[in-house]
Amino acid sequence: MKLAEISEIELDDDPFRPTSLTFTKLHGNGNDFVLIDEMNREQVPEMEKRRFAIACCHRHYGIGADGVLFLSGSARADLSMRIIQPDGSEAEMCGNGIRCLVKYAWDTGYVGEQFDVETLAGIIPVQVRERDGFFWAKVNMGEPRFDRSAIPACGSGELLKERLEGEAVSAVNTGVPHAVVFVDDLDFDIMERSPSIRHNSIFPEGANVNFVKSGQPLEIRTFERGVEGETLSCGTGSVAAASVARRLGLAGDEVLVKTKGGPLIITFEGGNAFMEGPAVTVCSGEISEEFLYNLYQEP
Repeated sequence: MKLAEISEIELDDDPFRPTSLTFTKLHGNGNDFVLIDEMNREQVPEMEKRRFAIACCHRHYGIGADGVLFLSGSARADLSMRIIQPDGSEAEMCGNGIRCLVKYAWDTGYVGEQFDVETLAGIIPVQVRERDGFFWAKVNMGEPRFDRSAIPACGSGELLKERLEGEAVSAVNTGVPHAVVFVDDLDFDIMERSPSIRHNSIFPEGANVNFVKSGQPLEIRTFERGVEGETLSCGTGSVAAASVARRLGLAGDEVLVKTKGGPLIITFEGGNAFMEGPAVTVCSGEISEEFLYNLYQEP
């Protein structure tokens, strides 16, 4: 449908009534998100969320982001988070995304210092602190799951340092499936080495791919499923890297992970992994009626 035809539509027949829509943009170590607040009412109808996210995330024709966060209430927790990625897929969980969502919720007064967030990966407990103008969130990421059925990955047992696509690949689920490859040098074209692992048939739902240089700190580069490219930081990927390093005896119970966008602290307590890091509000604004109307145009 073309823009000129929209004025002829009867309002009651229009499933997504295009009006201006407020948004907030945030980032966690450079992993950036557009947040839509639906605590009081649905702003983007369910049938339009995928198309809306694809359009908003575009770096040239939209706002530009690694994903769109939808914040709403929950019957099981204090908040609910959904994340739809630039390709329109919905991720179960996002470590940097949840920190951005709780930064907004904290600033808005929806939550106190401790609360729970419902995600597709389960209920996530969060603690926040703000000191000298800097905001940090500590997220209980749960127990890293190494069994192949939980990743998911084909086969049985654990997937540790198995040869795939010429790489020694380990895998773990830290909210979403992650492949981890230890390398001596991070200076290479990640777009050449990642897609074949990300799409390998051993991962029925695909996997994010992390290249990690061991040491203190761990250094990491991540190719994200759904973004289909490298992001400056990945929270679940950092937890995955630390978890695999610990499993292989390369790290202890507290691990500093250096992403391209900044550091994250990963700790292990009682079987669970905790991720601590910052989140920053970039701007708030209004998505124009014109932009929303153009969502109706044929691809």
